[in-house]
Amino acid sequence: MKIPEVLLVEVEHAPGSLAKMLTAVGECGVTVEGLQAQSRTQSLTLWELTLSLPEGDHSVYMDAINAVDCAHVVGTSDRVFTRHEGGKIHTRSRMSIDSLSKLRDVYTPGVARVCRAIEQDPSLANRYTNLPRTVAIVTNGTAVLGLGDIGPLAGLPVMEGKAALFQTLAGLSGVPILIESHDPKVLIETVANIAPSFGAIQLEDIAAPACFEVEEALQARLDIPVLHDDQHGTAVVALAGVLSGMREVGMDPRKARIGQVGLGAAGIGIGKLLTAYGVTNLIGTDLSEGALAHYESFGGKRDSLEGVMANADVIIATTGVRGLIKPEWVRPGQVVFALSNPDPEIEPIVALKAGARFAADGKNINNVLGFPGLFAGALNAEAKRFTPEMLIAAAETISAQARDGRLVPGPLKVSVHSAITQAVADAAMASNA
Repeated sequence: MKIPEVLLVEVEHAPGSLAKMLTAVGECGVTVEGLQAQSRTQSLTLWELTLSLPEGDHSVYMDAINAVDCAHVVGTSDRVFTRHEGGKIHTRSRMSIDSLSKLRDVYTPGVARVCRAIEQDPSLANRYTNLPRTVAIVTNGTAVLGLGDIGPLAGLPVMEGKAALFQTLAGLSGVPILIESHDPKVLIETVANIAPSFGAIQLEDIAAPACFEVEEALQARLDIPVLHDDQHGTAVVALAGVLSGMREVGMDPRKARIGQVGLGAAGIGIGKLLTAYGVTNLIGTDLSEGALAHYESFGGKRDSLEGVMANADVIIATTGVRGLIKPEWVRPGQVVFALSNPDPEIEPIVALKAGARFAADGKNINNVLGFPGLFAGALNAEAKRFTPEMLIAAAETISAQARDGRLVPGPLKVSVHSAITQAVADAAMASNA
């Protein structure tokens, strides 16, 4: 697995010096993720250099930089940890309580009137509480990013990140819920029991096949929207990428041969949404017989890895296996989405050099483009469930927002998420979700 390492490097302030240092980095086969000047004297510039490095001993990269006569590593930065200091979210009041009259209205004795009103008419909770703007982000930490089963507590920084994105991009309150159990029945009962606290439930980083059982049971049991983001959020953005890619090459996505490498939670979610959209030629591969049987149950066909690569117009890989796809397997003109994070099955630049028409990884085709608007739209429409029509509306909107030949728009444009929210809400009302 590759992780970001931030080095502080002093480089002589002279023509060509920075280029020499970066050349030394490149000759080590290292990807530069960021470069920013921190300070400058008359003779030296201090650069913050972010590298994507494999876990382990990083001295070889530092030695390569120090071997350049005009550069020297002076230390490392804890920028990532600094930004996590104290956590990324907190709860605060929407109003200032600065007088006794406000205190008595929002707490005792005035609050009793609101409680009584909701007791008589539970729908009033949607008007007089934050319920319709609150999403539970539920995990047991069994499938966190590319880290695997690290447990719910270690997965909390990811859940806080989701909550921060909910607030920033859609104005929703996300609340991390950590459940210490691998038993699907425990997850189901726990979430069902706390569901009255929330307007919707986002299931996150729960490993397959338990994730399918948990989601299905909660969707049947609860009258609020429930969505496993690793399945459906990823599927929405993958479909958006497919729509954009096929538009650029002039092919009807419904007639395209789409190959899937990896049929876990994300792969199955993508396959089901592609089928709902109308794609009829799906071929997939996985090491699990159970996963292949599940894939075939909704119309997918099984093949070998080499067969999928040889026959598909579009490749969507979600295996979590870095470097799985060999460059020589890429056919000229293919569209390749290697979506595993943090390390893709094939680097986009490698796929492009091998002849791919378009190539992207999970940093670009990422569910951050999907889940904020999906939940905001569902909650705005007071939907009781997510429907395929809502997911497809989100994917079509994401694709339509892409500009200048890009597959998807930038993830931090609030206008994009607002458009997705409206499209999902409209689809929810049209499909009586």
